[in-house]
Amino acid sequence: MDQILKQSFLEEYEVLGAFIKDEKNFETIGKIATELADAYKNGKKSLIAGNGGSNCDAMHFAEEFTGRFRKERPALPSISISDSSHITCVGNDYGFDAIFSKGVEAFGQEGDFFLGLSTSGNSKNIIEAVKVAKEKGLKTVALLGKDGGQLKGMCDYEFIINAKTSDRVQEVHMMILHIIIEGVERVLFPENYMD
Repeated sequence: MDQILKQSFLEEYEVLGAFIKDEKNFETIGKIATELADAYKNGKKSLIAGNGGSNCDAMHFAEEFTGRFRKERPALPSISISDSSHITCVGNDYGFDAIFSKGVEAFGQEGDFFLGLSTSGNSKNIIEAVKVAKEKGLKTVALLGKDGGQLKGMCDYEFIINAKTSDRVQEVHMMILHIIIEGVERVLFPENYMD
């Protein structure tokens, strides 16, 4: 059993290693962090959505901005489209494919950011949300898995984590999200990173 469990860590080590070897990933994270920081400076916000475990990652991302990440600083506006009353209302009235796009329609404004998480790259509700986000003039970011699926190439920025299972993909997605948050803080609150 120990060796089987160790293999899971080694799989993630390989997936993360492949991500780290591609320097473009760090350029992209830097651009997203800088542009999101600028959006916050200009009174804009971020919206984020995902299904299942990715929904939990979306909520985690948003609360790090509205609460605290590493040190005290003013709250920053970030909304996870995960409210159960919204999801069940929209799912009932319009269908599951519309649960995130209706959230973007309600809260998204030109200059905001939308981040969509899909380990398959084929989540219809994320695809629809990206379409609405682009129509409304939001910057779009996709965190994807496998080969990127249908979402590949749809957003302004994307990360494709080529792993065999969704859990390995999500583990790298959460690291990317955390480092985007760190990057935003380093731009907006450099004093928090002096020590």
